[in-house]
Amino acid sequence: MQSDRMDREAKLSPIRLTAVQYGILVMMLVLAGGLWRLQVLGADSYRLLAEQNRIRKVPVLAPRGKLFDRDGNILVDNYPSVSCFLIRDQGRNIEADLPMIAHGLNVDVEQLRAALRHYKYAPGYQPIPIKQDITADEQAFIEAHRFELPELLTIDEERRLYPRDGFASALIGYVGEISEEDLNNPRYAAYEPGDVVGKAGIEETYDELLRGEDGSRDVIVDSHGREVGYLRTQHAKPGQDLKLTIDNDLQKAAELALGDRNGAIVAMDPRNGEILALVSRPSFDPNAFSVRINRADWNKLITDPDHPLMNKAIQAQLAPGSTFKILMSVAGLQEGVAQNMHVYCSGGADFYGHYYHCDEHHGAVDIHNAIPMSCDTFYYTLADKLGIDRIAKYAQAFGYGQKTGIDLPGEQPGVMPSQQWAAKYYHRKWYAGETISVGIGQGAVEATPLQLARIIGGIASGGHMVRPHTVFANEMTPDFHKALEQNYPGVGETNVPIDQDNWMTITDGMAEVTQPGLYHTAGSAHLDGIDFAGKTGTAQVVGHDTLSKMAKTHATNPNVWFVGVTPCRNPELVVAVLWQNGGFSYYPARIGAQVVEAYVEKKRRQEGNLPAAKTTAAVDVGAVWTVPGTKGKSEHVEAGHFFVGGGQIFAAKAPAKPEKPAQPVSPKLPIPVSAQLGIAIPWLGSEEKLVQP
Repeated sequence: MQSDRMDREAKLSPIRLTAVQYGILVMMLVLAGGLWRLQVLGADSYRLLAEQNRIRKVPVLAPRGKLFDRDGNILVDNYPSVSCFLIRDQGRNIEADLPMIAHGLNVDVEQLRAALRHYKYAPGYQPIPIKQDITADEQAFIEAHRFELPELLTIDEERRLYPRDGFASALIGYVGEISEEDLNNPRYAAYEPGDVVGKAGIEETYDELLRGEDGSRDVIVDSHGREVGYLRTQHAKPGQDLKLTIDNDLQKAAELALGDRNGAIVAMDPRNGEILALVSRPSFDPNAFSVRINRADWNKLITDPDHPLMNKAIQAQLAPGSTFKILMSVAGLQEGVAQNMHVYCSGGADFYGHYYHCDEHHGAVDIHNAIPMSCDTFYYTLADKLGIDRIAKYAQAFGYGQKTGIDLPGEQPGVMPSQQWAAKYYHRKWYAGETISVGIGQGAVEATPLQLARIIGGIASGGHMVRPHTVFANEMTPDFHKALEQNYPGVGETNVPIDQDNWMTITDGMAEVTQPGLYHTAGSAHLDGIDFAGKTGTAQVVGHDTLSKMAKTHATNPNVWFVGVTPCRNPELVVAVLWQNGGFSYYPARIGAQVVEAYVEKKRRQEGNLPAAKTTAAVDVGAVWTVPGTKGKSEHVEAGHFFVGGGQIFAAKAPAKPEKPAQPVSPKLPIPVSAQLGIAIPWLGSEEKLVQP
């Protein structure tokens, strides 16, 4: 035994022993270095990680600023809501929990997987929104499964509450989750995936002011991710409330006046550009976007041929029809061409080998009756005398073919053709025959309702043109206001001088449009006691020759316009109405008249200047009736001659005096309700009361 042990010791050479010793030393050094790295060099990093395992930062979402009308009435509010988010830093296999989460929250599993893929590259600590505006039952499910599903997080937030039935939806816009395309836009550099932003209208333009600043709450969690306490809270900064130039009462009147018709209405103060009402039809419900619109509803909106998501007040580029004749009148008078021009209208005229129709046989026409009659033949001739270049010069000066600069996204510039326009866009020359159609606002001319409101209102104001806007300037800082004008460029505020006599001629003609008269195109829209002027317009969507060869349908009806002002000179209100495929221009004139009347009546109420109640004009009425006999006397017939109406009934000729005092009279004849209810009647020297039959 001893010899064996001595043999093994003899076999362990000094070299091998030294190698083993150095190996052990190296291992000890490596372990020591690792401990140094963990405990000294990486102390701050691992301390932060440990703190994150103990503390969770929960976002506190800022409430969005509210929107008010010019009188302080609330238009857009917020309501309390709870949303569910998914946290990925729990060290769990979230994929395995998705079926249970989907069942409890009543969502599709694939929707949850799509959300995870969408936020794949987002920071792990960032909560992923998986369902917004959850119900009380869904909140109870989350609370009951805190241990099994610690990755679920609920966050209180305030969600947008818009008016019902799409009221002012084109003006206000809507909010939605920021898109990947938006995140690539420098304007949204400070935004993160999942943020809610304005998507259209005022919500988009003023998003920076409305959104506020989110805060956060540091929550202490246990090893299972459950909240056990709070450390500190950084409160959110609410978004700024905004006061709009919109008049809620006038907006209601405009919405009701347009109804379900396909078109738009713009009501503006031409003195300062304040938009008082803006309607676009058909509309949409912005509340559907406040949570998250489903794919089926979204597809329905974007495939609708009537384009409900289009703000037609600023985006519908259509031929302005005869409303363009106001601009033609300015050009013709300023150039000294229209003053002495006399045309005989026999229903149309020949120009360059083509016959151009007029809607009526107006007979002798000059500049004074051309506007109220809207004689195409007169303006065909005027356009031929002026030429396209002179027409384009005035049209462009007043803003045709250019954006107005309104503070709403997506405004379109319209089109104003010229020789340069034809060469630039179509690489051809301009033909003289094309000018004839331009003279009545057709051909290549296109305008939006807002443009027409600004232009016609500006002409009625003596050539003073304004920049339209929907929010008062004092609601924003000077820097924001300056950036706004740069981001929404347009012609803005300009002045185009109009000779005084020419201006009087044009505004007189516009005033005649709404007066009853032969061929006056808006005589049925006349408003008693209101200084109301305007111009109608009819723009064919199918040419006369083509239309004569095809069946007429609603789609072949012309687009009809009306632009009205009150008063007729230096107006304080201009209203532009578009009714697509409306057929006849006196229809939009009546719609515009309703808006004007609502505006004037509200102003009179505020000033305590309401007119006296309307009375019915007296009508000359003859009557014969039977008086029953009394105390054995036989019945007898009596007759009378009356003036009925005006709130009273007067006997012009009394019947023969009966033997006894006359009984209250109940003639069997139609009389005003006010009279039936008991109006004083002078009768044979004594005052009697009329008794209902």
